[in-house]
Amino acid sequence: MFNASALIVLLMAAGAPVQDLAALDDRIAQFTGAAIGEEGGAMHPIDRRLKLRPCAAPVDIGWRSDGRDTLILQCPDAGGWRLYMPVRAAAVAADAGAEAIAVQRGDAVSIAVAGQGFTISRPGQALESGAVGDWIKVRPVTEARRRADIMRARITAPGVVSLPSA
Repeated sequence: MFNASALIVLLMAAGAPVQDLAALDDRIAQFTGAAIGEEGGAMHPIDRRLKLRPCAAPVDIGWRSDGRDTLILQCPDAGGWRLYMPVRAAAVAADAGAEAIAVQRGDAVSIAVAGQGFTISRPGQALESGAVGDWIKVRPVTEARRRADIMRARITAPGVVSLPSA
């Protein structure tokens, strides 16, 4: 059976205006201060197969986290789109003393408790970012509708935190 309204929607979508992706690539380069593919710049241009609705307001660009490894591009219009763009890491001087972020806020983590001859772990979510050795807030993942209590745990490896043993 032929659906005329579906055909009209398809035809309108085929000729609908799209966001200028080359202009977004230029804005990303201006924001990062580096060209696409260069150290500190986007790893690659925005995929030209994307057909994004044009934004009436300027597209917001910002860092996803303090690690500055991913940009977020967001159309602020109601029902707007959001893109994540990986950034080529800038080299850090060895003597700079910068510690690498091992856990980002929102990451899934394994919460471990160790005792004499045993280790128990369960999945959780990081509520703060940090490097190995830092203490951060975490929340265990629960299957029930209630939220688990927030705990403080020490980052022992990327994606792994440990609770102090009693």
